[in-house]
Amino acid sequence: MATVRQPSDLDDYLFDLRGYLILRDAIDPELITRLNEAFDTFPADLEPWGWWGNVQRSDDGDNAKGYELQNIVEAGPPFEALIDHPSWIAYMRRYAGEVDSYVEGLFIDECFASIRRSGGYFYLHSGGYHGAIRGQYRYLNGVFRCGQVNALMALTDIGPGDGGTMVIPGSHKSNFAHPQSIGRDARPMDDVEGAIEVHLNAGDVLLFCDGITHGGSSRTNPEGERRVVIYRYGPSWAATRHGYRYSEDLLRRVSAPQRKILEPVRPRHPGETRQVTDEYPEDEPTG
Repeated sequence: MATVRQPSDLDDYLFDLRGYLILRDAIDPELITRLNEAFDTFPADLEPWGWWGNVQRSDDGDNAKGYELQNIVEAGPPFEALIDHPSWIAYMRRYAGEVDSYVEGLFIDECFASIRRSGGYFYLHSGGYHGAIRGQYRYLNGVFRCGQVNALMALTDIGPGDGGTMVIPGSHKSNFAHPQSIGRDARPMDDVEGAIEVHLNAGDVLLFCDGITHGGSSRTNPEGERRVVIYRYGPSWAATRHGYRYSEDLLRRVSAPQRKILEPVRPRHPGETRQVTDEYPEDEPTG
């Protein structure tokens, strides 16, 4: 059973300063094993944009040389356990959950699994300059108001040559565009001034504001795989940019708190009589 973690004063300081945190040993070995076993069942021959149940292959650009499965929470219980994982859910509520407001709560904007084998990189993107509100970093009047905070979970060790995530510390608050930021055709981040590569062990989680300038280094190791899962959290009132909808089976199966993250605003249909101010009861039956 994972230990419940709460953001400390030092976490707040470093997150504000750098735009990211590294949560070591956040996922216990048993869950890591189950997640990797699930990865082993992924259909390797699935065509881009093809569907596997309610999961879709949606590789993000030719440069990455990767294999991504979107809406991965639909891929089984190991991925459902990540929805409100105790190692990071309190961080997400504090940084992106609109604490002390009338719309307090979270939702998951995007969740996907990624496999990279050899070659490729992920272009430099985001940053505070001209940043979208969706990914903004903001701290005002004693509360965080981040538009999106990501949990990148390492299922394998990610070291030199493995194509690790790269970040530019502090760039979530930058007033200038990075001179080397030229979009999807940008060169690899390996030699971008100010960028650092984040090395993780299996079970570690990189938690970062989506507004930080980030990307992926070139994967040069010919053997093995880089396996990660990424869940992007935002405030409860937001809407997913990709339009995926969860299956009724999933919504019935998960716990009430998990469902409230997946579906924070319950759909309203003609003929219903519940009050406009009604919220999901925490003890609502789930199936």
